Amino acid sequence: MKKLICIFIAFSLLLCSFSSFAAKKKTDEAYDATSKQLLSCPVPQVGSIGGEWLAIGLARAEIMSEETAEGYYKNVVAYVDEKGSAKLDRNKSTENSRIVLALTAIGKNPEDVGGYNLLQPLADFNFVKKQGINGPVWALIAFDSLLYEIPETTAKEQTTREKLIDYILEKQLKTGGWAIGEQGADPDMTGMAIQALAPYYEKNEAVKQAVDSALDFFSSIQRDDGGLSEATDSPESCAQMITALSTMGIDPEDDARFIKNGNSIVDCLLRFSLENGFAHNINGEYNQMSTEQAFYSMTAINRLRSGKSSLYDMCDLLREYDVNLDGKVDITDATLAQKAIAELETLSLRQLKIAKADSSGKVNVTFVTDTQRYIAAY
Repeated sequence: MKKLICIFIAFSLLLCSFSSFAAKKKTDEAYDATSKQLLSCPVPQVGSIGGEWLAIGLARAEIMSEETAEGYYKNVVAYVDEKGSAKLDRNKSTENSRIVLALTAIGKNPEDVGGYNLLQPLADFNFVKKQGINGPVWALIAFDSLLYEIPETTAKEQTTREKLIDYILEKQLKTGGWAIGEQGADPDMTGMAIQALAPYYEKNEAVKQAVDSALDFFSSIQRDDGGLSEATDSPESCAQMITALSTMGIDPEDDARFIKNGNSIVDCLLRFSLENGFAHNINGEYNQMSTEQAFYSMTAINRLRSGKSSLYDMCDLLREYDVNLDGKVDITDATLAQKAIAELETLSLRQLKIAKADSSGKVNVTFVTDTQRYIAAY
């Protein structure tokens, strides 16, 4: 009898493994087809469709050409110059946050775009809050994408990371999710909130409880077909939760909490897939917005499976050992690290990341030695 039970368990595990492999193969095929379609698109302009999300997806998939990146950057410079201000919209701070993310993804500096610092308007907390939950969520994601320092402002209320986090936590519903308005929790906003809070999950107990509550909530309402929405599913909603799970280090096609009756949220997304991208409605026609969001969510999965940083954690773009952030590595970087160890200099969050500081912000002397060896080798 024990032997039969062991055989049954082994067979079940084999079946699950095969099912997971088949699901991932289908995802990979959709990803490849969508990649080809988006690579054929014109150079991204400034905008939520055919713009920043396209640029972010291609850049983080590491398939964007240098020519396309430069073309997009020129479009951004021209757009900002035409606006004549670092504040790109009177009411929507997400206009700044979205472009900050795209510029960071292509390796450009959003702190100097034709002389304008696109981070500066985000330092005004009242401006950021003006858009509701969307504003603080995307401002936090933008600031954390490359551990940018929040500029000082003369506005009435200075933005801080703590204020952004607290605002997001305060807006969490009792059910565990988030919503854009007064309605019940929705996958879009909940996914975005989780993405913003993810970097603080291991550092902040309140954040950990909030995120765990949100994950438990959506696991509990997930349908047998993998969908999450109580109303009508959309590829955009699926994309936000897929990106959120991937940002948390959770493979949505492997974690049993998010697989119901053999179906995951990725299965729900793929129901909208076409030969060359995604439709907004099942059996609908090609939709650029749906395709871009589905693509960057699959890029988030791909980065997770490849052991790379998450979609919006762009610190992988920082140059190793370049502590003073001048674009080159020389003795001044080793000296700056030594001064930080001696508490003669205070490093920014970005510099601490490069210097491989520990959780308390301390730089180890071995980093100085490694930097010196790197300089000697090159």
